[in-house]
Amino acid sequence: MRRSFAVAAVATAVIVLLLGLPRRRSVRLLPAGVVEVHAEIVVDADSELRGSPYGTVLHLAPDFAGRAAVVVRGDNVTLRNFTIDGNRAALETRAGLPPYDIPFAKFTRANGVLAEGVAGLTIERLACNNIAGFAVLVSHARSVDIRHIRVIGSGSRNSLGRNNSTGGILLEEGTTDFRVTNCYLSHIRGNGIWTHSLYTSPRNARGVIALNRIRVIGRDAIQAGHATAISVTGNWGSSIGYPFDDVDIESGATPVAIDTAGNVDASSYDGNRFAEIDGKCIDLDGFHDGEVRANQCVNRGGPESYRFGHYGITMNNANPDMRSQNIRLVDNLIDGTLYGGIFVIGSGHTIARNRLRGIDASHCNENAARFGCYYGPADPDILEAGIYLARGAEHPAPARHNLIQDNRIAGFKMQSRCILAAPGVDLRSNAIIGNVCRDR
Repeated sequence: MRRSFAVAAVATAVIVLLLGLPRRRSVRLLPAGVVEVHAEIVVDADSELRGSPYGTVLHLAPDFAGRAAVVVRGDNVTLRNFTIDGNRAALETRAGLPPYDIPFAKFTRANGVLAEGVAGLTIERLACNNIAGFAVLVSHARSVDIRHIRVIGSGSRNSLGRNNSTGGILLEEGTTDFRVTNCYLSHIRGNGIWTHSLYTSPRNARGVIALNRIRVIGRDAIQAGHATAISVTGNWGSSIGYPFDDVDIESGATPVAIDTAGNVDASSYDGNRFAEIDGKCIDLDGFHDGEVRANQCVNRGGPESYRFGHYGITMNNANPDMRSQNIRLVDNLIDGTLYGGIFVIGSGHTIARNRLRGIDASHCNENAARFGCYYGPADPDILEAGIYLARGAEHPAPARHNLIQDNRIAGFKMQSRCILAAPGVDLRSNAIIGNVCRDR
């Protein structure tokens, strides 16, 4: 009898594979109420972990020592409709970033959800509160859909009491074909939603980060790290770089509304809106051959309100495998910067129809002593320009063969400091047409 059952099971599996029929999924229903979790809850392939209709809270016990409350170790998995209370007060470990050759999935513990090397993962309508690690950490996966997640009061600190990048939603190590949509994150010590890969790992690819709300973030609201074909669109955020004590000053981790790292191409940042950024609006370090369109960053406070205030938009080339080239930077609104408006390196960019208002609110270099904003004799104008054409950043990349057209620039002395070039960079090597500059 056992033998015939086994033969039938094998035959059924063969028919499913040949006909492409959907595989049977098991549903595991969590009990109602508060469930004390002492060890990892493991979810295998072809299954769903679902909270009770009456509400389920997975509370990590003080003796919990696992990688995450829920660990996904198979394909075709759904997590739905429950809450994870990470008990951060008991489980936080003061630690810095992992070594350069170790991914976060092998380093950070006490996460909400951890999934490694899986395909076909759906996470929806989860609440993750007080998580010591990441609310969701997905590593080297594909076909990932994360939607309607609420993350509140999460992330740990380093030995100095600053954020160590944890707390939010991280997709790393070449995760592909993913979506993070309609999520709400608040009071996150580290980054909100981001991608990351080691330099030696595949880039993350074909992802969408859209329609999320992010507020009170100690590091970056959104970061596209080492990625290709990423769309960051329609996100909203406020209070980026707050509270002050969470910002990783010692590591130079300036908060950014939309950040970039590594080598990022064929991507777009489109229609995102942020307010009160104590840092940068958009950092394009590693971004090339892509578009930044119709984004807004607005600061309403005086210059004293922004301890980490910076440029509105900056380009950089820290990654040696990329060149800052062919960026369409169009129709963006930057209202209120401590320093300049747009910092430009490289070539082939179109910088057009941007509105820059309230630029250089600190009045560099006149208030250099007050705000520490005099850069030095090599680049005396670098912090006070509406648009600054630089010699390079991490690596040489003089700004040339760029189109700078129809931008409207207003701020402190912008009539005379509207578009400036670094020593050795010729303004005439760029096409500068139809820009309107005024002091207020």
